[in-house]
Amino acid sequence: MLPGALAGEYLLAPVADRATAELLQSRSAVVELDDGGVLVTTSGSTGTPKGVLLSATAIRAACDAFRERFGAFHWTLALPTGYVAGVMVLARGYFDQGHGGGHGQSLDAQLTGLATRPDTMISLVPTQLIRALRDPELTSQLAHGGGVLLGGAAVPDGLLDQAGAAGVRVLTSYGMSETCGGCVIDGVPLPGVQVELGEHGRIAIAGPVLFSGYLNDPDATATSLVGGRLITNDRGAWVDTEKGRRLRVLGRFDDVVISGGVNVDLAAVERAVQALARGPVAVVGVPDAEWGTRVVLAATDPEWSLDDWRTALRPSLGAAALPRQLVHLDALPRTTSGKVDRAAVRRLAGQP
Repeated sequence: MLPGALAGEYLLAPVADRATAELLQSRSAVVELDDGGVLVTTSGSTGTPKGVLLSATAIRAACDAFRERFGAFHWTLALPTGYVAGVMVLARGYFDQGHGGGHGQSLDAQLTGLATRPDTMISLVPTQLIRALRDPELTSQLAHGGGVLLGGAAVPDGLLDQAGAAGVRVLTSYGMSETCGGCVIDGVPLPGVQVELGEHGRIAIAGPVLFSGYLNDPDATATSLVGGRLITNDRGAWVDTEKGRRLRVLGRFDDVVISGGVNVDLAAVERAVQALARGPVAVVGVPDAEWGTRVVLAATDPEWSLDDWRTALRPSLGAAALPRQLVHLDALPRTTSGKVDRAAVRRLAGQP
């Protein structure tokens, strides 16, 4: 049904999960867009998901901008189509058809049966790439392909070096449902996309790729869309590299918590943990009667105790940033889009 939505014939609303179904049922209404499009939901990794209206014009603009910079590809789908990343894989394949590309394979999350050629592109989240690089056959296929578009979560330290050493071309993407997915690739905005940094580095995005609004939520729309710009909750900085100026995403504003009267950047803590971890990790803050917010580390490595982690992290973190609670998990809870479900991690941290 996607071609009809992209042709402006109707609005398509894929149901990603039960939360999405409940959202659509609770906020059912007639939605009118001049040129059709797709209604996607945010992943809900930090709270209640929202319905995001993406017009066919915005989706086409995002696809055209990517093709202008990188060319056309045959796109391999290995992400859920209920969220923006999966929708955009299909949309790029659809709009690349007239330029020598199109839609290639559709695979499960484990990339079973992956077959590539130099003109194929696959969109993955970091967890998928980490697992694929452990498999020699999948690594060989990825190296033979045109590249991996990586997004959906922060990229762990060392992953890009590991992929590069294996001959796998990786394009890192920054974006969100409200920008038709990745609109900044390898730190550079796509053609037509403007990125500005406001007070304290708050990232604002403008351009034809922006969403039309949130489903039946004019207040949230007015807060996020200001003067033709999307005001994000992300912090960023421009950095000079050998390849020129690049946008570096530092984390979310709600990543900064106050613990014991000291500001703690949870994103920075998580990066420090990832540099030492031997498995997936997540760092969250939960209310604490003594500290205001206590830093909680959720880890899948059962060998290290809380004291072990605090000792290992002490050289790189201030005292207030050291974890005060450790939650051992067999696997991190994730949303259906593959992101770490931080709300679930906080709930687990609050259990006795």
